[in-house]
Amino acid sequence: MTAIHPIYPLVDPMPKAQSDAPIGIFDSGIGGLSVAQEIAHYLPNERIVYFADTANVPYGPREDQEIRELTARAIEWLYRQGCKVAVVACNTASAFSLDYLREHYGENFPIIGLVPALKPAVLQSQSKTVAVLATPATFRGKLINEVVQRFAIPSQVNVLAVTCLDLVPFVESGQQMSTACLDTLKRILQPVVDQGADYLVLGCTHYPFLKPAIESIFGQKMTLIDSGYAVARQTSRILLKNELLFEQRRKDGLPRIACYVSGNNAKHLESIVQHLIPPDLSWSIANIVMK
Repeated sequence: MTAIHPIYPLVDPMPKAQSDAPIGIFDSGIGGLSVAQEIAHYLPNERIVYFADTANVPYGPREDQEIRELTARAIEWLYRQGCKVAVVACNTASAFSLDYLREHYGENFPIIGLVPALKPAVLQSQSKTVAVLATPATFRGKLINEVVQRFAIPSQVNVLAVTCLDLVPFVESGQQMSTACLDTLKRILQPVVDQGADYLVLGCTHYPFLKPAIESIFGQKMTLIDSGYAVARQTSRILLKNELLFEQRRKDGLPRIACYVSGNNAKHLESIVQHLIPPDLSWSIANIVMK
């Protein structure tokens, strides 16, 4: 893969977007739709362009530099679509890419990232033990480790790291409630329940779609928490700060969430996306070719 380090200054910059431009959201696959839904409900007048890099999902097992390159290419695609902000709705990509993306695009194209919701879990834990379910790459990144150093260690909260590369494919294939998925969740999460974890941080945007499966196994033994709502609020703050919030009721008839996938598998994903996006949100899905 050719390196995609940002080039300074920005080559062929786009004009500053207007408030009626869409919000861009990127994830390695369709898991980031959990964040897209939160943003769509929190900001009911906004339209979303969602890019899923299904040709390269999952990102979790990939090398750090390859994650940076794939993320840079995806964010550039959203930028060229005229999006007014970009949300990196992928914990793995956020862990390695936010700093140089923000430096590259500057203030005219704000970049919003994700950090696993470890801070609220630490502050609310009664057992002083919380678990974080995330990819190996997320745990290698500095974002989550900064939260551990700033909040968990001073609060004397034990953070249990749980990784499993099998979970993202279950969501991508619509198999969240399959026997294989349920068995996998029981195998990887029973040890943290046995160690007294009272919070489980869902540190990948695919994992909120596993909530029904996790609750069917463990009931209320752990409180499940993710970053979706916090990211929606942060997106609203960034739009207000940059005078980009669209406050009129849309009459353009366009879908609230327009999904684009790089893996030439839009037709296959239609039925899965239909189960992931609630019926009150209109959507579409199409293939794109990444150059």
